[in-house]
Amino acid sequence: MGGLSSTDTDNSKTRGFVLALGGGGGRGLAHLGVLQALEEHDLIPSAIVGTSIGALFGAVYALTLDAAQVRSQIEIFLNTKAFNHLDLPLLLEAETEDHTWLEKLTAAARESVLYARAATQASLTDVSAILDIVQTLCEGKHFKDTQLPLFVTTVEFPDGEIEIFSEGDLTRAITASMAIPGVFSPVKIGSRYFVDGGLACELPAREAKKIAGPDDVVLAIDVGARPRPDVHPDTVVGMLDWAMRIKSLYLRQYMAEYADILIEPIPGFRQWSDFSHPDEEIEQGREATLEQIPELMRLLDS
Repeated sequence: MGGLSSTDTDNSKTRGFVLALGGGGGRGLAHLGVLQALEEHDLIPSAIVGTSIGALFGAVYALTLDAAQVRSQIEIFLNTKAFNHLDLPLLLEAETEDHTWLEKLTAAARESVLYARAATQASLTDVSAILDIVQTLCEGKHFKDTQLPLFVTTVEFPDGEIEIFSEGDLTRAITASMAIPGVFSPVKIGSRYFVDGGLACELPAREAKKIAGPDDVVLAIDVGARPRPDVHPDTVVGMLDWAMRIKSLYLRQYMAEYADILIEPIPGFRQWSDFSHPDEEIEQGREATLEQIPELMRLLDS
C-alpha cells in the first residue's frame, strides 16, 4: 500500500510515514504524547499499525485525526467507573517500594486469589469488559470509518499465526489485539479465535514495513517492558515475570531493525496494568518524539 507520497512541480518528493504503535498497557499512554508532538508539526501518518494498546489508541486517532480530542477522551475514560472497576491483575513482585504495609498486605491477599483462579480457570478477567471499553472509545465505528488506513495485529488461537485486520469488525479486532492470554479469554471473530498481537509483534515495525510503500518511512514507538535493575526476584512468579520481560525486550530489539526511526519514550518499569500516571507518560511520549522530529522531517524530505 502506498503512503501519501507525491511529486510537485519542482520534482521534489514528499514521502509518507507509517506509524507503528507497540503494546505495553498503561505505558502505552505515551502514544498520546507521540501523536500530540506529530500533530504540532503537522505530521500525519499515511497509515497506522497497532498492537494491543497501540491498536486502541491508534484506532481512536485514525477515527478523529485530532490528538487533543483523543487525549481528552482517554483521560475522561480513565476516571470512569467502567475503567476503575476493571479488575486488572498486578503482581506484588513488580510493585514499587513506596507502598505502605497495608497496601502490600492487601496486594498479597489479592495475589493469593489470583493464583487460585489461575489454577482453575483459563483466564482471570472477562474479556467482555475490554470489549465494552473499545466499543465506548471507538463509538461503535468500523474500519471503513477511519480517516487513514488502520491495521490491527492479532495472533490466531491456538495455531499461533499472526493475523492483521484492516477491515470488518473494528471493535472485536482491537479487543482481540488486547486479549492477553491467561488474563483475558480469546476473542471470536467469524469462526476463529484470536488473542493479543503482542505475543508475536509487540512492536509491529516489521508489519509496518510490509504495509509501507517503497518510499515510506517507518516510525516505530516502543513502550514495552524492561526488567528493573534494582529488583531481584526471589519467587517462581517473579522469575517468570523477569524472564518474560527479557524475552520481550530482545524480540522488540529484533523488530526495531525494521524501523527507520525508533522512539522509546519511557524506561518501561511500570506494570502493564498501571494507568495511574497519565500526564507523566503522555509528556514523556511527547518529549521523546520532539527529539526525533528533525530526523523524521529530514527523511521525509530526502
